[in-house]
Amino acid sequence: MIYSITGELVYADPNMAAVNVNGIAFQCDISLNTFQHLGSTGSTVTLYTYMNFKQDGVDLLGFYDRSEVDAFKMLTGVSGVGPKAALAILSEMDPAKLTLAIAAGDYKAITRAKGVGPKAAQRIVLELKDKVVKGGGAETPALLSSSSNAHTDEAITALVM
Repeated sequence: MIYSITGELVYADPNMAAVNVNGIAFQCDISLNTFQHLGSTGSTVTLYTYMNFKQDGVDLLGFYDRSEVDAFKMLTGVSGVGPKAALAILSEMDPAKLTLAIAAGDYKAITRAKGVGPKAAQRIVLELKDKVVKGGGAETPALLSSSSNAHTDEAITALVM
């Protein structure tokens, strides 16, 4: 597996970034949030990666920080939520906002993502709410700790009570 790549940003658009690492340019599918965190073409960037193996090939997905990777893994762990839907959700909201939406049971916020309907959003909230609120699951602590601050912690505590 590839944990991360660091190199020169040779191309970026809201869905894809190409990073040149020692003469090899890696194409990574990215979220809009990651795109907004990238520098300009020619700058040095680091993308944390996730390799998605599928029937017709392998996709490399790039994320601006570990909390976004962890949120992606949580989302794709939900039945019926694939990499495209997870990237669409992370394009609509950052990991902290996603955590708050799930903790609050706000599935409508998740439906704002392109291609995510109410049933899928409700399933996401239903399957992940306990993990987010109680901090269960392998990825959740990193998601909460890297995206939390005093206000986020206070909001989650208020929602749980």
